[in-house]
Amino acid sequence: MSKLSERCILAIDLGTSGAKVGVISTHGRIFEHAFEGVGTKILPDGGAEQDPDEWWTALKKAWGKILRKKSFKPEQVDAICCTGQWSGTVAVDRDGKPLMNAIIWMDSRGARYINDLTGGLIRVSGYGVFKLPRWIRLTGGIPAHSGKDSIAHILFIKNAFPDIYSGTYKFLEPKDYLNLRLTGRFAATYDSIALHWVTDNRDISHIHYDRNLLKHSGVDPDKLPELIGACDVLGTLRKDVAEELGLHQSVKVIGGTPDMHSAAIGSGAVRDYEGHLHIGTSSWLICHVPFKKTDVFHNMASLPSALPGRYFVANEQETAGACLDFLGNALITEMGTDKTRGFIPLRVKREGYYALFNEAAGSIPPGSGGVIFTPWLYGERTPVENSTLRGSFFNLSLDTTWQHLVRAVFEGVAYNSRWLLRHVERFTGKMMEGLRMIGGGARSELWCQIHADVLNRSVYQVEEPAMSNLRGAAFLASIALGHLNVEDIPGCVPVAKVFTPDKANSPVYEGLYDEFIRFYKKVKGIYSRLNG
Repeated sequence: MSKLSERCILAIDLGTSGAKVGVISTHGRIFEHAFEGVGTKILPDGGAEQDPDEWWTALKKAWGKILRKKSFKPEQVDAICCTGQWSGTVAVDRDGKPLMNAIIWMDSRGARYINDLTGGLIRVSGYGVFKLPRWIRLTGGIPAHSGKDSIAHILFIKNAFPDIYSGTYKFLEPKDYLNLRLTGRFAATYDSIALHWVTDNRDISHIHYDRNLLKHSGVDPDKLPELIGACDVLGTLRKDVAEELGLHQSVKVIGGTPDMHSAAIGSGAVRDYEGHLHIGTSSWLICHVPFKKTDVFHNMASLPSALPGRYFVANEQETAGACLDFLGNALITEMGTDKTRGFIPLRVKREGYYALFNEAAGSIPPGSGGVIFTPWLYGERTPVENSTLRGSFFNLSLDTTWQHLVRAVFEGVAYNSRWLLRHVERFTGKMMEGLRMIGGGARSELWCQIHADVLNRSVYQVEEPAMSNLRGAAFLASIALGHLNVEDIPGCVPVAKVFTPDKANSPVYEGLYDEFIRFYKKVKGIYSRLNG
């Protein structure tokens, strides 16, 4: 079928770093895509905020870049589906206008209120023994001590900004805020609302707010949106928005889903127990499962998936690709062009230092000369929930070069992935024979091979891995419009290359992974004292 005649989905992925927009066929063929960055405001005491108006501006700019290419006709677009960062909070008034910056998933200022809400005299893993069962039984989880869940954000606003709380009509997740801008309808999906921990998820076909959980949480029920499915049609475009975007007003807007959920679908791993590993700003290792279960000791639970009637194992590691950003900011200087000595004396843009780092890591043998990096730059969520953890380079010597440090970052993220894989497989009771790898980090063949070696699993590099969230959102819209069935998805996601474990590297990585875990056990108390 001609590109100019095929029906399309406009997919929007609002990540932490910015808005990615794509025009995608109903069967996952990516026609065009563009990106526009947004800023993050880091505040004292664990604050992290973004401007919702900047989200909208970035979305329009990225869309404008696509339109200027004139490679397709806007009238080919049948629907819009949004995905994006999860566990964010936008307080809006009755007109849908934000009353303050959005509090995003990195923000931990609500931790103190969660401790008050979930604590008790007798505790298990820090939770009151008489409170823990109530949440686990109904929701599958419980508000995280880190204070980074949506419920913590709302409680922070209620206590720190009572006037804003009072004036808030609805609290919305980031992708639900974009849906409001597109349609004028205040709504959330069953999957996006999960980290408010106030829904009864026991019957996956009948998820609803629980009156007792709402009362116990201290959040006014009227300030939460109505609930719909991720594959439901939310509505059509507002007239002014249709004109602003150059689309017909009849274009449908689908409920959509957070980034973890769209990534799971866009990876093609939609059958039960098929896993995918996402390496982006943060990372996660996820699979769909046919049951509701909770591992409170390792902060994992099966929560509602975006796919109708399905659960998936929810977990997240706070920083992965962000560790390379950190390293780039720390090492890149403006001292000349010599790349052979000392710190990296080169002024390069982000994409440039990714290529440079990939080359540097490839120049160092597996094991990084014994240097171990811990990728806990913003604390950790799973398989341990510990907001006081921090990143470190361990076992440096005068022989250590910046190339060793780069390789150690690649390997440290993989060690953390293996740590999580061990607990995900215990959670599911099944060994994963292979993993589909997606996200910006999956564009590096070296990083794919390192993961295969460290995890001792085959790694399937998905074609155009950085587009998996967009592709997953498009698949949801295609399901909603009747163009696609869930069973069709694996055949719509090509694998670019398969990486198998190199057994020659196994002894090195087995030893260093064991030391990685020992290092955590030895230093977690130090981090607690320094950062608690």
